[in-house]
Amino acid sequence: MYTSRPAFWVSPVICAAVLVAGVYAAVSGLGDTSVPLLVGGLVVLVAVDLLEFRRYPVRTPKAVAAGLLVSRAVLYVGLAYVDGSGLARVMLLLVPFTAYFAFGQGVAVVLAVACFAVAVVSTPDWYADLEQASDLVMFAVGLVLTITMAAVAVRERDGRIRLQESHRTVAELSAAAERARVARDLHDDLGHHLTAIVVLLEKAAAFHDLEPGTAKTAVLDAERSARRALGEVRESVRSLRSFHLPAALDELVAGQGDVTLTVSGSSEAHDTGALHALYRAAQEGITNARRHAAAGSIAVAVELDAERARLTVADDGRGMGAAAEGFGLLGMRERVALAGGRVDLASSPGGTTLTVTIPVRTA
Repeated sequence: MYTSRPAFWVSPVICAAVLVAGVYAAVSGLGDTSVPLLVGGLVVLVAVDLLEFRRYPVRTPKAVAAGLLVSRAVLYVGLAYVDGSGLARVMLLLVPFTAYFAFGQGVAVVLAVACFAVAVVSTPDWYADLEQASDLVMFAVGLVLTITMAAVAVRERDGRIRLQESHRTVAELSAAAERARVARDLHDDLGHHLTAIVVLLEKAAAFHDLEPGTAKTAVLDAERSARRALGEVRESVRSLRSFHLPAALDELVAGQGDVTLTVSGSSEAHDTGALHALYRAAQEGITNARRHAAAGSIAVAVELDAERARLTVADDGRGMGAAAEGFGLLGMRERVALAGGRVDLASSPGGTTLTVTIPVRTA
């Protein structure tokens, strides 16, 4: 996305004014105007402006800008000689104005002084003619106003460019955050349910001949877990605004006899992001207890009060040992940190306890 060149209209407006004044002077006989040369020079000037602005919509490279500035100055002087009305002299105001955009304030001020000197030299005995002296004063005022206008236009242009860059940066960061969120959701959802499915199918295979009823129940539980995985993936895609943590946890542990769930308090004081973070932490804690700790029992407890939300997942497994934290725990820590909370993990050969605490955010 490009920012349009500021004050694009200034040069065409001045050219139009010079054209009208020159033609009027020629028609009324008030001045010696060469209309063909005046019109041709103005057409060339407008064409140069249009070509430059189309080729360089924001900034013109300095080398190109220098060449164009010299060409324009020559055109301005030439138009002043063929214009009988004398208005074409104001086109010299465009020299510092145009220079400001490419070279900055210092160069523009130097060129403004040079233009004023040219105007003084080209007006002999101006000090003896009140009208000519007044014209020079007005020309000086015009130079000051021109530089001021260019400065304002440049600041506005640079501000728009910075704003657009900020918007792009925010969009890129938002996209990166969303990709990380989707990655965490997919890992948490699919990882948990696929682990449960693998455990249940292994159980079904082990009990297929000895206890067909138990094997059949395990297969049915695996099917239910697969359907829950599909449903939760769809929920992640839809990014539902509302979320009921106790119901979600009940569904999470349904059919898992080795998991006990205790929920106390109300979730009304807690925002959706915090509740989602607790749910994902519960998923990850249960999955890790099965996958890595070989736990026989898992206890999930949630405490919701007016000051904080706390989740505890405790198992009686063999602990994590010296194993490094995987992507699941990393994603959990990121999610909880985004919600303003912290993750504590205590592990020993007698079991692992995962604790997630998220304070209530005040307005």
